[in-house]
Amino acid sequence: MTQPPAPNWPEQPAPDTRPDWRDTLRNATDLALLGIVITVAALPVVTAGAAVATGSAALHSWIETGSWPGVRPVLRDFRRAVLPGILPTLLGGIAAAVLAVNLLALTRGVVPGGAVLVVVTAALAVAAGGFAGLTAVCLGQRGGQGWRDAVRQAARTVRERPVTLLGTAGTVALATLLCVLILPPLTPILVGYTLFGLHATTRRLAGTPPSPEDAG
Repeated sequence: MTQPPAPNWPEQPAPDTRPDWRDTLRNATDLALLGIVITVAALPVVTAGAAVATGSAALHSWIETGSWPGVRPVLRDFRRAVLPGILPTLLGGIAAAVLAVNLLALTRGVVPGGAVLVVVTAALAVAAGGFAGLTAVCLGQRGGQGWRDAVRQAARTVRERPVTLLGTAGTVALATLLCVLILPPLTPILVGYTLFGLHATTRRLAGTPPSPEDAG
């Protein structure tokens, strides 16, 4: 006796996996708030390094787990990051000031060199910003601790996948242009989006980033 043919049921439509607009709005609000908190925490200047390190670590946790760390752990991590972050803040500020002064002097003709040196100096500034952004991402992957190891991890990532530096440099350059030329009052909000862009760009371009244990 032959089996009757199976009924030809219509295929069920695949579930809609697109994020709900409320989730998108909540994520956008979280990133904006993150940028505001980082900016406020960096206002004393010497705490800028700790603010970026702690914010990057919190963002990395959010990307990995889907939830933000609690207030108490964040405050504890921030206190631990203040002293180690002072020297990187000073070095970064000095480097940024030197590049800015040189670029300003070249564009105004105070220092000879012409368009060639302007382009070279601007390229150095963009590359330095990209490496600083990549270092912030590596620091976040380490829980906001270990500046020296984060720099080594960033350098290793650049050696293995140089395109990663191009991506982070482009992210920082675009954010800087938006802050300076178009949306200066929204700079605190853009800080959070820029940091998220750096994390997303690094994850996409670097493949599997080097683990903290391998970068020591």
